[in-house]
Amino acid sequence: MLSHSNIRFHARSGGALKGRLRVPGDKSISHRSIMLGSLAEGTTHVSGFLEGEDSLATLNAFRQMGVNIEGPENGRVVICGVGMHGLKAPQTPLDLGNSGTSMRLLSGLLAGQGLDLTLTGDASLSSRPMRRVTEPLRLMGARVDTTDAGTAPLHIRPVPSLKAIDYELPVASAQVKSCVLLAGLYADGVTCVTESAPTRDHTERMLQGFGYALQRDGSRVCLKGGGKLIACDIDVPADISSAAFFLVGASIAPGSDLTLEHVGMNPTRDGIINILRLMGADIEVSNERSVGGEPVADLRVRHAPLKGIRIPEDQVPLAIDEFPALFVAAACAEGETVLTGAEELRVKESDRIQVMADGLQTLGVDARPTPDGMIIQGGQIHGGEVDSHGDHRIAMSFAMAALRSDGDIHIRDCANVNTSFPAFDRIAGDAGLKLEVEHG
Repeated sequence: MLSHSNIRFHARSGGALKGRLRVPGDKSISHRSIMLGSLAEGTTHVSGFLEGEDSLATLNAFRQMGVNIEGPENGRVVICGVGMHGLKAPQTPLDLGNSGTSMRLLSGLLAGQGLDLTLTGDASLSSRPMRRVTEPLRLMGARVDTTDAGTAPLHIRPVPSLKAIDYELPVASAQVKSCVLLAGLYADGVTCVTESAPTRDHTERMLQGFGYALQRDGSRVCLKGGGKLIACDIDVPADISSAAFFLVGASIAPGSDLTLEHVGMNPTRDGIINILRLMGADIEVSNERSVGGEPVADLRVRHAPLKGIRIPEDQVPLAIDEFPALFVAAACAEGETVLTGAEELRVKESDRIQVMADGLQTLGVDARPTPDGMIIQGGQIHGGEVDSHGDHRIAMSFAMAALRSDGDIHIRDCANVNTSFPAFDRIAGDAGLKLEVEHG
């Protein structure tokens, strides 16, 4: 999976977002549908699958391990499950591109399969910390080797069996929680994970959707190894992380009135809505319903004057992927916005605190990075040229900033937008963002 860093965005200043649109399917749920569908007994039908590079990396990995998967075609995927122990060792290392979710979840899922295999990725993924998953896996008896720096590639070696553990997460991370739970499917005994703060619970919901019993007690979730998964149908909701750019864009651009359809409203993911509303955003939730165990709704957002706030720390894990967009909202708000408790942002696809602070400062915004967050004084965004450092969410956030800038914004290194939001330029353009994609 090559990252073509010569792809640039040219976002022209001004405009408004209007109409109705549906952003692509939820990336977290798309990943998990392939993983659990592959291990289930029977055939799983998925609709709304995100055809982005990250999700396709997971799909291709399971194809390499012998799973027959049809599609994706217009978001539809058919997975012929091989059962809990039906995977085969791949002939070559599994290249997971830029996808941290794929690597961290697969390390748990594959640790007890009795296979010898290697997980690798691109330069960005190979710089991200993996000890947070390999350490609990080793406590379970897994053999997972990293580089001396604790990064990929990960070499998973066969072991006779895994043993259950009772694990308290040192950091609030859905990926680490999911890794341990998925390894627990293959462990002797009951595996439990306790969270320090709520994180997204798509793994738990989908395990139950596939008929696997688990117990939840507050911040603690447990499951017993040795069960099986039964195939089911999955309708993937629109990704709230992708909707976030439009929620912010419509909030900051005068004259905007935009409806986002079928958005996933999982209560472990709705921090973006809560935080924007605290800032004064006009977001109306309607047509609430449940699809495959996941709550969805339509969101209507209209322009509103935003004010700076101190972001509640209990909302940080519920919006961890949306902060690049929220930093743009803060730059357009009246007064000061303060974020603390978000050190996790420094180990995402890029150091999102530093990269966003650098970009905002280039555009004339008073943005001061701190070890665990940022302090932003709202004001005028100017035109200029910023570098996304290959981070898809940063590229899309600065594109939305042009709605309120007094000059055009040029954004470098935008190829990885396709990891999570294919056709972003077309969908955003149809809504009213004046965005051009440049090559070379």
